[in-house]
Amino acid sequence: MTPLTSWVGRRLLLGTGQLAAVPALVFVLTEALPGDAADAFAGEDPDPRRIAAIRTAMHLDRPAGERFLHWVGSLLRGDLGTSLVSGRPVTRYLSDGLAPTLLLAALTLALLVPLSLLLGVLAAGREGGPLDRLISATTLGVYAVPEFALGVLLVGVFALRLGWLPPTAVGGVWRQPAVLVLPVVVLLARPVCSIGRLVRAGMIEALAAPYVAQARRYGLSETRIRWTHALPNALAPAAQQLARTCDWLLCGVVVVETLFVLPGLGTVLLDAVAARDVPVVQGLAVVFGVFTVVLNLGADLVARRLAPRWEAVA
Repeated sequence: MTPLTSWVGRRLLLGTGQLAAVPALVFVLTEALPGDAADAFAGEDPDPRRIAAIRTAMHLDRPAGERFLHWVGSLLRGDLGTSLVSGRPVTRYLSDGLAPTLLLAALTLALLVPLSLLLGVLAAGREGGPLDRLISATTLGVYAVPEFALGVLLVGVFALRLGWLPPTAVGGVWRQPAVLVLPVVVLLARPVCSIGRLVRAGMIEALAAPYVAQARRYGLSETRIRWTHALPNALAPAAQQLARTCDWLLCGVVVVETLFVLPGLGTVLLDAVAARDVPVVQGLAVVFGVFTVVLNLGADLVARRLAPRWEAVA
């Protein structure tokens, strides 16, 4: 067995173990939520007998172990469960909220990659100069601002004071696409800073490598050296961070969709938590967890492909 095959096998085994652990962790965390759907149905002044009857009708009175085994068995059959509040399948909630979330994430990623590469290459090409200091200071300052605070600031300036953009998506995303501008800017702000700084650091290291000096002796232009020789060797840490960013977007969209009233998966998840609709919370959490594990595994494989020397520290 080659070292690469052994390394991939270990990563796949680790990823399989993480996938198996996700449902157990999700179930434990949702069980720790205060109250349940029966309490939410019973109203503000509940009758204990009514709560008990509702809990029995929803099968919430069964032992936790029995409910967990039943739920895991359903997951293995591809059934994410049924909402306790509406009676709709959890997959319907996923399909309803998936389009706005995917659109928001796709726009963010489509802008994130070129902007991060451009900032990193520009800063590294003028290391220590005014442009490098400006980019480094700006990215550090923007990265320090939380998404929620940045979103409130942008809404206050560009939506309420200047009136250039709609503040929320109450009228619908498809009817007023301009509502996506501010959410995308908020989601872009921190990842662009972190990935751009990683690209800068990798480019500085790559530009100091012997093969770059040899390329200069051959008379290659600086532009070609940076973009076709140095950049590919500087992408391993940035590739991993990009996968982590895709993972982070799942958390970021919850904040952004709440702030801008976007009807995506983040809003669905928050509404389900408020209603103690455990099957919906569990189903969405499992999907998010599996997505995270797969992305992290893919990031490790990409980093290993781009920089085999990482095997010793991966």
